[in-house]
Amino acid sequence: MNSRIPPITLNLIIINVIFWLVEVIIPSKFGIDIVELLGLHYWLSEKFHFYQLITNMFLHDPSGLSHLIFNMFGLFMFGSEVEQMWGGKKFLFFYFFTGIGASIIQELSWMIDTHSLVTAFNTAIAEGNGTALLPFEHMFTGGGSISNATLSNIINLKAQFLSSFISIGASGALFGVLLAFAWLFPEAKMGIIFLPIMIPSRIFVAIYAVVELFFGVANFAFDSVAHYAHLGGMIFALIIILIWKKFGNLYSRW
Repeated sequence: MNSRIPPITLNLIIINVIFWLVEVIIPSKFGIDIVELLGLHYWLSEKFHFYQLITNMFLHDPSGLSHLIFNMFGLFMFGSEVEQMWGGKKFLFFYFFTGIGASIIQELSWMIDTHSLVTAFNTAIAEGNGTALLPFEHMFTGGGSISNATLSNIINLKAQFLSSFISIGASGALFGVLLAFAWLFPEAKMGIIFLPIMIPSRIFVAIYAVVELFFGVANFAFDSVAHYAHLGGMIFALIIILIWKKFGNLYSRW
């Protein structure tokens, strides 16, 4: 395996696996919630720290293996080819650039989604009562009208709401790698397991991006996937690819 996978891709896989093991072992042994500590929180939350823009890329759902396995399989499949083309240093820079970009886009999507409610919270705090929150009363439980909430209750509700957002996973960086693969190998055939149709990677990735955009906009209640983070990885991947292409070093190795 070590001889078949280029070193940066191999080490990224190993690091992600180690982080997953830490997520599983540390909470039960020491009572420290690694996801809460290193996962990406909304920037307005008191739990947010700038290092989370990077650390969330190495975390995966500790309740099962599927999240980790699918991401690492994708990194193995596509990251290996891209690293072979670009070299280790260039690939590593690209991986972090797209992963951090995915985190930034996720933060922006949260900011847009929560704007009206955060504004209502701020108004309610300024007025000292919950009247401004009445349009959002269906979101709160506990009995009684939100308009009767005390100032301390409103402040606590706001803090709890802002801390409810969290994102983890290498998917953002992986989607950036997927776009890079499609750009570098546009005619490589790709497909989905349950659909026996193979199509060029450039078309496959374009369709995938549209699907991610649809699910991100639709925002289905049952869907907990960070679709905008996936799109963010692709967006930042496209930015750096176009910059490298403009300056004539897209195919150079580092």
